[in-house]
Amino acid sequence: MKTQGEIEAAICDGISRFEQEYMGRGPKEIRTHLIGDLLVVRLQGVLTAAEQQLAKSLPVEKGRDLLKQVRIQLIETARPVLEAMVQEVTGAQVLSLHHDISTVTGEEIMILTLATPPPFRDGRKK
Repeated sequence: MKTQGEIEAAICDGISRFEQEYMGRGPKEIRTHLIGDLLVVRLQGVLTAAEQQLAKSLPVEKGRDLLKQVRIQLIETARPVLEAMVQEVTGAQVLSLHHDISTVTGEEIMILTLATPPPFRDGRKK
């Protein structure tokens, strides 16, 4: 049985690989927090150079909306891959996935709701 930290690290690794394979580059920084049956993933520095230019070149609202639509479509298309990775790591089925990205900060947030809180062992030394 894994510790909570090992589960969080494995999710970070899996999502980082996913970002590299499906989005073309990995995040500069990634953190995962397991809170009961929720996985909160915060990725920083995820925008590609092309996405940064898109967000700047058009009127801000249009560039932002276009970029968000593309990211949402990519996440939804690859959702089975993400869900399979999360289920393999946690042993719990993914019920829902929520996602947003900021074109200003380049930060991306994913929240995954699991069917049950994954079991983990206490990793603290006694």
